[in-house]
Amino acid sequence: MRRALSILAHSVAIFVPVFLVATFVTFALRALSGLSPASLQLGESATPEAIAQIERQWGLDRPFLTQYLDWFGDMVTGDLGKSWYNGADISRLLVEGAAISLSVAGLALLIGVVFGFGFGVLAALRRTTWVDRAITGFMTFISVMPSFVVGIALVGVFAVGLGWFPSAGYSPAERGLGTWLAHITLPAIALSFDTVSDVARQLRAGLVAAYRENYVTGAVVRGLGPRRIFFRHVLRNGVGPALAVLGLKFPNLLGGAVVTEAIFGMAGFGQFAANSAQRGDVPAVQGVLVVSVVLVVVFNLIVNVVLARVAPASARGV
Repeated sequence: MRRALSILAHSVAIFVPVFLVATFVTFALRALSGLSPASLQLGESATPEAIAQIERQWGLDRPFLTQYLDWFGDMVTGDLGKSWYNGADISRLLVEGAAISLSVAGLALLIGVVFGFGFGVLAALRRTTWVDRAITGFMTFISVMPSFVVGIALVGVFAVGLGWFPSAGYSPAERGLGTWLAHITLPAIALSFDTVSDVARQLRAGLVAAYRENYVTGAVVRGLGPRRIFFRHVLRNGVGPALAVLGLKFPNLLGGAVVTEAIFGMAGFGQFAANSAQRGDVPAVQGVLVVSVVLVVVFNLIVNVVLARVAPASARGV
């Protein structure tokens, strides 16, 4: 527990300045973009006087640092401001979209962990055999398949052809877990291929390297059984690379949701971000980036703590 708390404190010390810099850069988007709410509300024919009046209403005539500090203070309390496009509360819109995207990304991550660990362990236990070569080849094949191609193929086969799943839309879990899972299964599978392949390959490499260590040879000499050697020595010391890669895959799952949600007709986090960017709705884009940064930071904190707890070598920097 002391080691896990130490790793948590170290991770927080790293991620807090990263978060501060990321939020500052995010807020600077409006000044860098040159966009204004007047361009959305008045169009290209707006007069300079009308533009100045609208910017004054939104508080954009104040000094930059004053705007940033006010925005940061509201942001840490959960208030991400109002949309330039329709004046809607951005926090509420993001919560609605994030529920969809996190459902898909969460299931994709679960699929990636389960199948990635399964294939990785099997390849390591059957290393240098045809099973190992077949799994490695299959993982390489699915790693180069874009999620939008996989999504279109899944819709054509399992939704249109076989009718096992709905082809588009989203149903909240409150309306039934079965219906909810049916709507998010195909997009989650489409997103999970890259995670499955990377986790499997990293786990296989870590386990094979662990099997070559002297402490495994010593365990065999002492007469320990293969199962005990695997779970007590090999898995704990070889799982580190696979856990580390999960911290890198979560942002990819959120980013890949933009195209996947468009294919499956979901009004999720990614679709909201894309629509906001196309409209030039800077506060909405800023809200999307802030939420994305928070999700990625929190997930990486969890991964670091689990990694320090499960893999002892990671806590020593090995």
